[in-house]
Amino acid sequence: MTLSVDLFFSFRSPYSYLALPRTMQLVADYDLAVNLRPVYPLAVRVPGFFKKTNPQFLRYVAIDSVRVAKHANIPFRFPRPDPIVQDMTTLDVAEHQPYIHRLTRLGAAAQLEGRSLAFTDAISRVLWGGSITGWNEGDHLASAASAAGFNLAAMDAAITADLDRYERVIAANEQDHAASGHWGVPTFAFENEPFFGQDRIDLLVWRMESKGLSRREK
Repeated sequence: MTLSVDLFFSFRSPYSYLALPRTMQLVADYDLAVNLRPVYPLAVRVPGFFKKTNPQFLRYVAIDSVRVAKHANIPFRFPRPDPIVQDMTTLDVAEHQPYIHRLTRLGAAAQLEGRSLAFTDAISRVLWGGSITGWNEGDHLASAASAAGFNLAAMDAAITADLDRYERVIAANEQDHAASGHWGVPTFAFENEPFFGQDRIDLLVWRMESKGLSRREK
């Protein structure tokens, strides 16, 4: 019996990116469907979030995400440019957010096709993998999308033609994310139980095995 789990994901979250290699391996190893559901990052979802949180928060994330990546041997560097337009001195988040809106809507488009995990894995490696500066320029995203079986230009055109459709998908994702019992990303939600963080995947597997999760036949 194929089990299903939701994965609430942000394109700006280093931990969301760091969860992807293990998630892809889970799908390869187990009879499991992962429904990746993109949400906007806290910088967009919660206005003023970074001004309200402890000032050590960002420094800790920067240190910890690098060591998590090194420990797991995952290529990693913070995206250049940042998917969120933000003054890191004042922590002010710009009202106009061209990068994160486009990325999240593209993720929603892939979700509607039932292939958001493959799309997001390909795109996230362009942002976070450390080999590309200016991921938003040239054909970097288009090439990654194509390798995953998507036509980026067609996706962009569909989004432009019916923006509200994709915003509704994202809004529904955010509503279900909140209902799962957590606010952060990555959050896996299995049978109404949240598992927050890339470091909770083992616990998630343990729970799913108790519900009949089985390995794929080789």
